[in-house]
Parts: sequence; C-alpha cells; structure tokens
Amino acid sequence: MAPGYPLNDRVVLVTGAARGIGAATARRAAARGARVALVGLEPRELERVAADCGPGAVWFEADVTDVASVEAAVEGTVRELGGIDVVMANAGIASAGTVRTIDPSAFERVIEVNLLGTWRTVRACLPHVIERRGHVLCVASVAAIVHGPLFGAYSASKAGAEAFADCLRTEVAHLGVSVGVAYYSWIGTEMVPAAYEKPAYAKAREHIKGPLAKTHPPEYAADLTVQGIERRARRVVVPPWVRGMLVARGVIGRLFERNMRSVVPDLVAASEEEVAAHGAEASRPIGIGGAADLAAVAAESSS
Repeated sequence: MAPGYPLNDRVVLVTGAARGIGAATARRAAARGARVALVGLEPRELERVAADCGPGAVWFEADVTDVASVEAAVEGTVRELGGIDVVMANAGIASAGTVRTIDPSAFERVIEVNLLGTWRTVRACLPHVIERRGHVLCVASVAAIVHGPLFGAYSASKAGAEAFADCLRTEVAHLGVSVGVAYYSWIGTEMVPAAYEKPAYAKAREHIKGPLAKTHPPEYAADLTVQGIERRARRVVVPPWVRGMLVARGVIGRLFERNMRSVVPDLVAASEEEVAAHGAEASRPIGIGGAADLAAVAAESSS
C-alpha cells in the first residue's frame, strides 16, 4: 500500500544521527527520496552517514542540551534545505544504577539529554514543521511502558518524552501537524553490548525471557520507523508485538514487577558493589554515544 505521506523531497531532521537507530533511519529516509539533516555529537560519524545519504544530506555538530547549538542546527537546515517537514527527536543516552547509588549528575544528565533535549529539538523545529503541516516523532522506548530496576533515569526520561509528545499532539493537530511516539524494544545499537559490561545489567538481562529478550538490528527499527512516518502514525512500535504492551501496560507492569521481585536484591547488590569499586565512574553513560556525551559535557565545562 502506498504511503499516505511519502518522503520523496521532504526534509527530515534527525538528532542522535551519528549511530544506531538515528543513522539507520536517516539512511532509510534518504533511500525513499528524503533530504536529511543529521544532528549529533560526532562529526566524523555524521559526515560518514551523510555520505551514505547522498548529495542532498547535510550535517551539524550539536548538543541537544544546548539551546543555541540546537537552534543553529535548525537554522542551518532551513538555510541549506529550505525548511523542515519531519523532525525525529532521537538523541539519547543511558546510565544504570539504583536511585540510592547512581551519581546524581549522571541521573540528571539522562533527563537533560533524553527529555529536555527532546523538548529543545521539537521546540526549535516546530515553527518550520507547522509551516509545512509536517510530522514530529519523539523517540521513547519500551522503558516508557515497563519500568524496571536500575534504569530509573532512563525510564523517567522516556516516559516523559511519551507524555510530552501526547500533549503536543493535541496542541498542533488543528494546524495540520501529526505527532508520533516511537517505542523500541532491544535494538542492537552500540549501547547494548556496552551495557552488558555492567554486572548488574548483565544479571538483569538473564531474567528477561521470551520475545522481550530478543535484540533486533537497527535497520529493522529504521524500516518500521520510516513506515510509521509515512503513515503519520501516532505510534511506531518495534517489534510490532510491543503494541500489545501498550494496550495492557498496567497489567504487564505489575507482572514484570512480580517477576523481578526475587532477583532485585542481587541486582542492587551488584550495582552497589560496582559503585563501591569505581565511584561515580560506575554511573557514566553507556557506550560510544555516552562517551561522546561526556566529551560534550567536558567541553562545555572548559568553555
């Protein structure tokens, strides 16, 4: 079936576009004829992804926690490509740790990037998206539906992004703008293997069974994401069975809590041992993307 909102010659701005789902989605959108604007922290990776996306692609190094940086990327996109039809607020990081032991700055940085970064991105793009009666996609996660131990900051940030998008949808529908939320299960980005290096996280994964335990490639997520944008869908779910979790989220949340109850003491102990051994280092953002975010924080502090 032909898409209701074909991406050919539309301008799609993606944050967190240097790697993972953001990069894969930008490539898929470009293959559908979109002109993409890539926004992120790693210039070499952004340049590489832009080359994959063809001559209509542009890229901007920008930190979504910095208003001026985001606005400069948006202004550059409009200047180079003429406007913005679609914005995908995808930039995100994760830090693991219990509420009692996680480094406070790490907890707050996850909220700053994942939730306030989404707000800043959408806010800057919105006048241009409204002008073109376009589409906004805010990236949440299964963590917005089921809230497990050790990921309080991540779950709170993704649930906040979901609520933000739902509120925005009602505000802009009469202006011809559609708003979607993306819910991803385990996607094989660089963040996942990096998380396995954390003992508490590895223990938690041992107790996740069935379809929820499967990891899917970023390209699979990108295909479903682009299809969702082309339908102007209010929900993008990867894999499709996540839709059932949305319908039964209250029941599933209680079952998940019950299932995890017996193993949480071991998870907490492992997390606390890591903190005792490594201090604040144990709470640092996960993976290469997390390292890029740390570099951005250091650069801001020294400027």
